Amino acid sequence: MPRSKKRSSRGGQHGAVQPFSDEDASIETLSRCSSFSDAMSVAEEGVEAGEETAQEDLQYKLKVFIDSTVDKSAKTRQGALDGLKAAMATRILYEFISDRRMTITDSIERCLKKGKGPEQCAAASLACLLCIQLGSGVESEEVFKTLKPIFKNILLDGAANIQARQACATSLGLCTLVAEDDILDVYATMESFESLFMRSYVKEDGSRPSLNPQTTLLHTNALLSWALLLTICTGSQVKAVTHKHLPKLPRLLENDDVNMRIAAGETIALLFELARDMDPEFEYDDWEPLCDKLNSLATDCNKHRAKTDKRKQRSVFRDVLKAVEERDFQTETIRFSTERMTIDSWVRKRTYDAFREFVGSGMNYHLQANEFIRDVFQLGPPMLVDAATLKSMKISRFERHLYNAAAFKARTKARNKFRDKRVDVGEF
Repeated sequence: MPRSKKRSSRGGQHGAVQPFSDEDASIETLSRCSSFSDAMSVAEEGVEAGEETAQEDLQYKLKVFIDSTVDKSAKTRQGALDGLKAAMATRILYEFISDRRMTITDSIERCLKKGKGPEQCAAASLACLLCIQLGSGVESEEVFKTLKPIFKNILLDGAANIQARQACATSLGLCTLVAEDDILDVYATMESFESLFMRSYVKEDGSRPSLNPQTTLLHTNALLSWALLLTICTGSQVKAVTHKHLPKLPRLLENDDVNMRIAAGETIALLFELARDMDPEFEYDDWEPLCDKLNSLATDCNKHRAKTDKRKQRSVFRDVLKAVEERDFQTETIRFSTERMTIDSWVRKRTYDAFREFVGSGMNYHLQANEFIRDVFQLGPPMLVDAATLKSMKISRFERHLYNAAAFKARTKARNKFRDKRVDVGEF
């Protein structure tokens, strides 16, 4: 996993356009150009003032949210956590958050320890978004070092709230991917996930464990986080994991829960991809029975299953079957702003899905402007989009606002480098 600790804002300078030479320009022409320039300058300053005001309003709201995370009212704390989550999912707030990261971390820690189900879930999600904002480096490592023991305690505590355990299973996986600095600690976290989802494996006598839907969801989340961390494992670790789990994972395809079946199928496809990357001649002893089972799920017509479940399952398992049988992957193109990214492997898909689960509709914006996420997907430095291109793009007003905010931030930083500090002058 590439790690990027350097963050910078990039903005371009506008070149001076001079349509007339000094010899050809008349006084009238110069006057008109001067008036036009002055009008443009006033309009631009007006836009800047409006955006600066909006930025100040946002920062004020964020400060109120941070303060409210320690309120006595659980409802107020929940609202504050949700407000911070929404802001971090749809904006780049690194500069604001960096100076307040430990204050926010303390609030998350308090909510995880003392809050109840929904509040703990919100706090766990906020921890991930905080790490995504900070990116890989000392700052996120510092945050994760504080929160990791709490995540693990909740995750492995059978008496803890089940929704909180489910949230911690997902959040611990992504936070480990972003902020864990020791591969041995990554393996230890994977073992914690294994201790959960292996309880859904078929028993030695061939019987399937009887689990309630909430426990199955916990095991599903643990399996997906385990698969996410598998994408950054060394070759020797992948080989050991494949030998241990590939013979058992196919039995999860018989699970009554459609999400567990899908998670198991995608994990099997991921294991095959990783194993074949290391050894193109990789062979699996029970390959034909596995393909038969995958084909059955890809063409499932069971009348006892919901139509939406069957449709979703068939779509996923057609792709899984192609991966196992033909070593093929159904490529997907993600378009954002003027750029595009190709999801061309199961490793890339698992990583993309993990980030999208937390940032939701803000994923395209983070792909465009978040240096860490761009580094993860090897997209290079963030690109700025000029106003004309932005206007021609068929995007929502909200997305346009986000792009404008990113451009404004970069433009302001660039200009501040060249502007002298304002000084008071006397009247003449």
